[in-house]
Amino acid sequence: MPWSRIISGIIAIALALSATLLGGWYFTVAIAIVVFLGQQEYFNLVRARGIAPAAKTTIFVSQILLAICTLDSSLADAVMPIAGTLICFYLLFQPQLATIADISASIMGLFYVGYLPSYWVRLRNLDSLSISNLPFGGYWPSNWNDVLTQGNLTALPQGLTFTILTFLCIWAADIGAYVIGKFFGKTRLSDISPKKTVEGAVFGITGSVIVALVGAYFLNLPHCLITGSALGLLIGIASLLGDLTESMLKRDAGVKDSGQLIPGHGGILDRTDSYIFTAPLVYYFVTLLLRS
Repeated sequence: MPWSRIISGIIAIALALSATLLGGWYFTVAIAIVVFLGQQEYFNLVRARGIAPAAKTTIFVSQILLAICTLDSSLADAVMPIAGTLICFYLLFQPQLATIADISASIMGLFYVGYLPSYWVRLRNLDSLSISNLPFGGYWPSNWNDVLTQGNLTALPQGLTFTILTFLCIWAADIGAYVIGKFFGKTRLSDISPKKTVEGAVFGITGSVIVALVGAYFLNLPHCLITGSALGLLIGIASLLGDLTESMLKRDAGVKDSGQLIPGHGGILDRTDSYIFTAPLVYYFVTLLLRS
């Protein structure tokens, strides 16, 4: 593995964990940067197909969505139809008549790279705003001794623990699928991404389940075997589908990578595709099932 890939990966993980630990607007700004860069890459893929989307309008309303998620997550879902209306309004009054493809690609850019990632902000904010102890809604654990020496993870905000657990499951799925697929994979999973194998996918999902089981035990989740297995399976499958979806977009646009921003990794979408579908599913898993 090239050193550029290793070093850039370590830096990305360090920045992601730092922003996640702090939470509040620190985490929102980090997600906003990722969304902004990801939408730039997405619209470049769209333009490669001769489509003229409402890129600037979509990017602007997506940033507003992230801000509203931080201020009041209960209002976030109302932004989606309003934002879609604004995008259509913009396209309808352009000098050149917009096409179905222009409108569809714009709404897809809002949903796929704006709305779905906004659930990371909602997930991280669970039980966090009321105990923030830093400016801008940030949080820094004051009970590190309980967390590190006694392993009392329940002392941390639920949003923080589930966000980190989701990250770990995604990493386990990605690493497991990559290693097993590279050295032992023989059965092609899909024509969308020829390098992915059934063996790699199965081991990746298994890795996600194992990490989720460990996390469920240390977080004292109810029925930890069932809960951990279900959560790990959910994250593993969603991670795989996110990867395949982005591969389909690149294949249709006729490019290998969505961009060249991250040395050794490609673009932002190449590195975050596994995260797009996972956050909404985990958020509702926690809020609808674990809190019921």
